[in-house]
Amino acid sequence: MDIFNGVKFKNSFAKLSEEFYTKQKWSAFEETHLISFNRNLASELGLNPNLQPEELVKIFNGDVACENSESLAMIYAGHQFGNWVPQLGDGRGILFGQIETPNGLRDLHIKGAGKTPYSRFADGRAVLRSTIREYLCGEAMHGLGIPSSRSLLMFGSNEPVFRETTETGAMMVRTAKTHIRFGHFEYFKHNNKQEYILELLNHVIAEYFPDLTKKTDKYEIFFDRTIKSTAELIANWQAVGFAHGVMNTDNMSLLGETFDFGPFGFLEEYNPEFICNHSDDNGRYAFNNQPAIGLWNCQALAAALDEIIDEEKLIESLKNYQHYFYDYLIDLYRVKLGLKEKEKGDIELIESLLTWLQNSKKDYTNFFRNLHQVHEDENNIFDDEEGRLWLNKFNERFKLEKISKKESQELMLARNPKYILRNYLAHQAIEKAEKGDYSEIDLLINLLAKPFDEHSEFETYSAASPEWGKSLEVSCSS
Repeated sequence: MDIFNGVKFKNSFAKLSEEFYTKQKWSAFEETHLISFNRNLASELGLNPNLQPEELVKIFNGDVACENSESLAMIYAGHQFGNWVPQLGDGRGILFGQIETPNGLRDLHIKGAGKTPYSRFADGRAVLRSTIREYLCGEAMHGLGIPSSRSLLMFGSNEPVFRETTETGAMMVRTAKTHIRFGHFEYFKHNNKQEYILELLNHVIAEYFPDLTKKTDKYEIFFDRTIKSTAELIANWQAVGFAHGVMNTDNMSLLGETFDFGPFGFLEEYNPEFICNHSDDNGRYAFNNQPAIGLWNCQALAAALDEIIDEEKLIESLKNYQHYFYDYLIDLYRVKLGLKEKEKGDIELIESLLTWLQNSKKDYTNFFRNLHQVHEDENNIFDDEEGRLWLNKFNERFKLEKISKKESQELMLARNPKYILRNYLAHQAIEKAEKGDYSEIDLLINLLAKPFDEHSEFETYSAASPEWGKSLEVSCSS
């Protein structure tokens, strides 16, 4: 069987100078077993619909050779919690290859693949709990309509992995448009290897911005698009209440995709100062800091490109960041409120609602899901004077709309999810998996793929987290 169903490997990154990577195989597990297979993603990638996932496990574990793969570990650097780290890289990941899909070029990247030259003192493995969290969150973000890496396959082994305690190891095959990060450019900038910055820049434009190849100002346009996609990505995070937790420059995709999931978290009660990463002592990556950190990271990228792009052009694009972010965020919130028209006072309307949400300690996701009730004669959403005052303002604002109340409700329900990946749900899936029961993973994958649907048989999964679930701690090791 042609598992890849005639899908062509392109492996364009492997054609770059050897300064960008180390070609190597990965470390196979001695014994493997399938944990989960994302058949929906397999179909989108154009893989053989009749393939058995166990066959993929053999390929990605290295038991069966794949002639078209050119596996390699990337080198890059980055700012971690604002501190410069001169060399990082794929410490536990291997770029298996790149394939042409109906939706464009996609990386196939193995995480947990063992030691590479960039592992430093680590073993290069991934543990089951962190692999499950990333596997689930990628699909959750995709279901929410937010650009994200996704995972095709997860498999495990009885091979022990030593962290604070002995844990079970796992590997995951994730996909993304690219794994090129801000930190790639930073690495060559700080090592005074300007020629490689230009080589990488030309590669990125040729592969991902082909419409720019013949333009004289292609570098300037590329940078502005990167600024825009980054700003809009973070606006998406804010609107849905997602906190990434580790917004280091080496975790920032050049194409505005969410990846490198670790100590992420979704808002429970609305708290703009929410810190999802227990390791983030100073709150650098707190929820309300994410927009500013996005700009900070873009400034770091600008510094890496300052010998190629004119300083004034860099500054101009950086100034655009705030406009891109707020314009998109306000548009997202309008839709969450069931509004289509753009009115001058919308920002104040949104801000006053968020203030009330914070004061009233409402569950962020469930409040917005239930907001469609504002168009009904009786509702119990706003249960205090401050809330009812806001409702009056909203009703006056809605008079400016050209759509009906029913259309507004439909708009709200289509954009306000009923289901998100709350930490306690991931925790429960992990607990079952550690006992050899992977059913909860597949249940969540299917549920989170369509988070706006009712799924009445899974109503309990939409409830606010229990108190023990709100206090779960996740860190950079999660």
